Amino acid sequence: MSAKLIKLNSKIVNCNKCKRLVNFRKKISIEKRKQYQNQKYWGKPITGFGDKNGKILLVGLAPAAHGGTRTGRVFTGDKSSDFLYKCLFKANISNQKNSDHKNDGLKLNDAYITAALKCVPPEDKPLKEEIHNCFNYFNQEINLLKNVKVIVALGKIAFDVCVYFYKKNYNFKEKIKFGHNKIYDIPENKKLVGCYHPSPRNVNTKRINEKKMLYLLNKIKKFI
Repeated sequence: MSAKLIKLNSKIVNCNKCKRLVNFRKKISIEKRKQYQNQKYWGKPITGFGDKNGKILLVGLAPAAHGGTRTGRVFTGDKSSDFLYKCLFKANISNQKNSDHKNDGLKLNDAYITAALKCVPPEDKPLKEEIHNCFNYFNQEINLLKNVKVIVALGKIAFDVCVYFYKKNYNFKEKIKFGHNKIYDIPENKKLVGCYHPSPRNVNTKRINEKKMLYLLNKIKKFI
């Protein structure tokens, strides 16, 4: 990992800008879920993970309360990660089909994964001020990932943050809307791809399933 990305990640982990989010993540780390009572929660903001030279950037909303906030790695240790990594493995984007903890040997192939918001928000609903505070980190992250060709937004809020990034930094004026398998050309010869979030709700209602996800992932790989 580059020195600049390491420095950025250090700033992210030590961030305490949003009082509501700081209090909430601390609360979660003390009032643990029953099956994790004997585990020590990470309880801090989470950084991105993967291949810094990757051409694919996957962007989620925020770490899960008992996933990333517990394990210290984005999309790790919860139902969403179970589904996502099963699909990433089948698409040969990850070296294993599970993401359980920081030292489980997981590696991403030509891809990096991060979250628009670095702390878990109550009810998964961040305030505009919180998104704005975190946008500075997200902004730096994208600029440091020089080889990204395709950005996959996992969910509408992540999609909207990505659009905001390009509107603010590149005078991007196209009116585009989130939708699964919707692909748009964005500045710097990149593509922005909408994808339903791999949440248990979306998986259980079959809004997203392995077939749909794998179709999208394999389609994305053709762009790189």
